[in-house]
Amino acid sequence: MLVFGVISPHPPLIIPEIGGKDIERVKRTVASLEAAAERLAAAEPDRLLIISPHEGHGFEVPLHYLGKQLPPNLQMEKILVTVPSYEHYYEWGKRYGEACDQSDQRTAIIASADLSHVLKPDGPYGYHSAGPLFDKLVIKAIKEKDAGQLLRLDAGFLERAAECGLRSILFLMGALEGREYEAEVLSYEGPFGVGYLVATFTPSEAKEQIKLTRI
Repeated sequence: MLVFGVISPHPPLIIPEIGGKDIERVKRTVASLEAAAERLAAAEPDRLLIISPHEGHGFEVPLHYLGKQLPPNLQMEKILVTVPSYEHYYEWGKRYGEACDQSDQRTAIIASADLSHVLKPDGPYGYHSAGPLFDKLVIKAIKEKDAGQLLRLDAGFLERAAECGLRSILFLMGALEGREYEAEVLSYEGPFGVGYLVATFTPSEAKEQIKLTRI
């Protein structure tokens, strides 16, 4: 049974020991991750899957917040994104969601994902107008629960937008395909030129068991 999903950014600077004073500029992201962590814990998963486009910080940063209230012996699975195809991860997510339906284990999914890296001239890769547009399209697709909007995006546009987390997001949306669920964007910001999105996904069959934490 799939009981919860969450999109988490993964910049190391949101960890206080690393970000220092810069963490003040991402306080909405931190507050949202703390709220998401409470929701995740309330879902009482038996198994946690985290999918990331990066080794190391791609797994560790989301878990810094989202793993705080989970039992230390929780079964955990990690998927590292290695295939270029976006459809590959969407279809894999669909199969994974179907497998969850056949299992008594309560499963939660973390999609580790930063959005565009070209939101500001002083960002890591400068500015391109495709960056802000891409982030808006991702948020729109999540709110409308329509992964097709993202699967239809032109490859050249995605390259210009300098995204890194779309495959993780599509995996999660694929896992939720065909289900009734609540999708909520908790926060979005990009103070350093990279888009940081926190969103939660609560399947209707699990919703009544979870007291949603508002931020």
